[in-house]
Amino acid sequence: MPDDQHVDERDVVVYLGLLMSQARDLILASRHPLRPSQFRVISMVPYDAGVSMTDLAERVGMTKQGVGQFVSGLVESGHLAIEEDPDDRRRRVVTRTQRGNEVTAELAWMLEGLEETWAKQVGERRYAQFRRTLEEIALR
Repeated sequence: MPDDQHVDERDVVVYLGLLMSQARDLILASRHPLRPSQFRVISMVPYDAGVSMTDLAERVGMTKQGVGQFVSGLVESGHLAIEEDPDDRRRRVVTRTQRGNEVTAELAWMLEGLEETWAKQVGERRYAQFRRTLEEIALR
């Protein structure tokens, strides 16, 4: 980068980080304090069905070993359960417990409220476009 150019301290990463801080603070302030990364893992397990460790790792964007560490901790805390697949005993299936379902529903509701706050700040139409744009970029 040429010497005469400076990096704007308020680049998009800083702005996204500020938004993530608001979401993280909301999650940590709940009556079920989880790290946002833990919530992400729980929320990627289907509500009414199990998912293999391999599929969960793909959904979350982590290695199978990495997601396995998260799952182990969430099993210990009572949010998730691991069961053997009756059709393939080598395959482990991750499911949400009742506690995991309750936490996921509560935190999703709280985050929805945060999004409503953001939408009120900039207007419903502008926020909807912002969200669609984020989804398009994130899901490519």
